[in-house]
Amino acid sequence: MKKILGISGSPRKGGNSDIFLQHVLKGAGSISTEAVHLRDYQFQSCIGCERCRKDKECTGLMDGMQLIYPKIIESAGLVIVTPIYSYNVTVYIKALFDRMYAFYNYGDERPGPWSSRLANQGRKAVFAVIGEQSDWREGGMDLTMEVMQRNITALGYEIVTELPVPGVFRKGKIKELEETLKQAEAAGQKLASRLDALSERMRTIAAGKAA
Repeated sequence: MKKILGISGSPRKGGNSDIFLQHVLKGAGSISTEAVHLRDYQFQSCIGCERCRKDKECTGLMDGMQLIYPKIIESAGLVIVTPIYSYNVTVYIKALFDRMYAFYNYGDERPGPWSSRLANQGRKAVFAVIGEQSDWREGGMDLTMEVMQRNITALGYEIVTELPVPGVFRKGKIKELEETLKQAEAAGQKLASRLDALSERMRTIAAGKAA
């Protein structure tokens, strides 16, 4: 699982979110990375069929998410970048989180206890929110950050870095922000370092059991 999956939720190809994601993955160094741009996949949001509660996977919809699920499962690291649309994450990111409902376990009692099948595996995450307003507390940046944090944590990831990126709108503007891109690469480096430490711990444990 020593792999990092980067996900861009922007509908704008080659925009600021894509560039930022590229720099985070660049910072990961020698760790295997893959970038997924949700706009390139044809998938819809959850339809509430609840079949995944029994099947332990999404069987109610056969679409582009079936290509993304395996990438998520096989990657110990996750990077998600979204611009702010209407004070929140983009429709692509909202649909992604809705469809990741398939990773949760529920009992018959509702509401009742629940758990994520991605939890307790040492998974780590980085996320970034890019917005136009210069003050990160305006324009929905605070709400979008909370939405990202809650969903990623609920899925069982430890958030290594969360980055608000305010004052960015014009396509490609982020290329002019050298310090911001350095922060992106530093976030990728930190994520890779945490995954390296996790991998080393697992090897030590395995060696101890073998002995």
